[in-house]
Amino acid sequence: MPLKKPALLASKPQPSSAAPSHRSRSPDLSRSAVASYHSQVQMMKSLLFSVHPTPPLLPTPRLRRLLRFRASSSASASASAPPRADRRSPRPAPSRRPSSSSLYARPSLLEMERERAARRADVDAFLTSLGVDPGELAGLELPVTVDVMRERAEFLGSLGLTREDLAAYPLALGCSVRKNMVPVLDYLGKLGVRRDALPDLLRRYPQVLHASVVVDLAPVVKYLQGMDVRPADVPRVLERYPELLGFKLEGTMSTSVAYLVGIGVGRRQIGSVITRFPEVLGMRVGKIIKPFVEHLEGIGLQRLAVARIIEKKPYVLGFGLEEKVKPNTEALMDFGVRKEALASIVMQYPDVLGLELRDKLVAQQSLFESSILVSREDFGRVVERMPQAISLGRAAVQKHVNFLTACGFMLSQVSKMVVACPQLLALNMDIMRMNFEYFKNEMERDLEELVEFPAFFTYGLESTVRPRHEMVSQKGFTCSLAWLLNCSDAKFDERMKYDTIGVEEMEREDSSDMNASMEEVESEEYEDSDYDDSDDEFVR
Repeated sequence: MPLKKPALLASKPQPSSAAPSHRSRSPDLSRSAVASYHSQVQMMKSLLFSVHPTPPLLPTPRLRRLLRFRASSSASASASAPPRADRRSPRPAPSRRPSSSSLYARPSLLEMERERAARRADVDAFLTSLGVDPGELAGLELPVTVDVMRERAEFLGSLGLTREDLAAYPLALGCSVRKNMVPVLDYLGKLGVRRDALPDLLRRYPQVLHASVVVDLAPVVKYLQGMDVRPADVPRVLERYPELLGFKLEGTMSTSVAYLVGIGVGRRQIGSVITRFPEVLGMRVGKIIKPFVEHLEGIGLQRLAVARIIEKKPYVLGFGLEEKVKPNTEALMDFGVRKEALASIVMQYPDVLGLELRDKLVAQQSLFESSILVSREDFGRVVERMPQAISLGRAAVQKHVNFLTACGFMLSQVSKMVVACPQLLALNMDIMRMNFEYFKNEMERDLEELVEFPAFFTYGLESTVRPRHEMVSQKGFTCSLAWLLNCSDAKFDERMKYDTIGVEEMEREDSSDMNASMEEVESEEYEDSDYDDSDDEFVR
């Protein structure tokens, strides 16, 4: 319940105007007022305690002394403090110099963008001085300073790349020297790629500078080794066809190898094929390899024969089918080659598919007509029997013709001999000379026999001609050169068991086709290097 203040507490007694001042108060009146005050306090306590039976906790004497001491200390401190400045007095203006820890000390985004644009302009100016179009690198994050870009350009220059190379592939300047270039070049060097081959490798496939050694390069090298490419040949493969480093294993490489094995190329020969012609790994089966194989089958070659050609000379796959192969087969037929002989020509000389053939045929036909009196029709027979005659030089042809005429043959006889055995124009002159001297001095036969069997010059003197002639002489046989030489060693030993030579057998041997004779010679004697059908034997 609300307490009503005692009257003495509620209002102070108003002094009467007639009353005297307090100094003149009576002591009795003061004592009675004090007594009245104390009685009222006692009455309030009794009322309080009647409402609150438990008296409130009062501070202890020690706590009261501490509070009085604190109050007196604070009063003395405020008395000794300087007077407080007027709130309205102007404060000193804060310094406009920002502290180092202030957020506003950093440049704004606009200022940063302006600085970046200025640095990029300097870099673009440097690229222009190199001959590189900065627009080619517009979307690429380039170094922020010209010094770093200069370092990249100088490093690429030390590898052998010129300004023209950088202008052709400016993205090379986007590669970090330490993060991109050095790891790639170090890996290639460890594989065995030659230092002098690097410029050409980088010109043909500069994207290798962006490659990852672990993700891109190492799997390709491992694949090549899995295809039986010897470790020593791996760097040569990469030097010849660096684009290989960008291929995916599950793509063209796998399908091309699988197709070659499918047509009959030996699994153990794949490594040799890749080493000599790594471009095959980048050829699409459906667009390049399969149409090439089917065309050769169309001119009479068996699929297994095509496989043997690819094993021996895999680079024929690089001859364009529409640009070279088909026009060349048509050109051969235009110059007198029979269609049924095309397969034999390709088997003997696969390079014929990739030559600028029509121009060569025109030149060779004119040479044979003027030097050897070979007609146009006979020129086709010459090409059928030795397609390498297309590549013979004029000096080589004339030298062999002069030798034969010096031996006593007429030019018409030489012409007949060349048509029957075109290899006469490519044989080693020393071998021909020794064979002819033995024929003239030891065998004592007529020159007409050489006209009928000019392949005599293709047989080895010591390995075939001399031993067989001596055995026939001991037997007392009289035989033709074709019967003597145009057979295998086993067949000749069987003939030496005869007591006589049948006339019918002799005529059959003499009338045999010269092509069959030359096939025997190629399979037996040419392997002994009496005649090598490689291009190196031809004098151009």
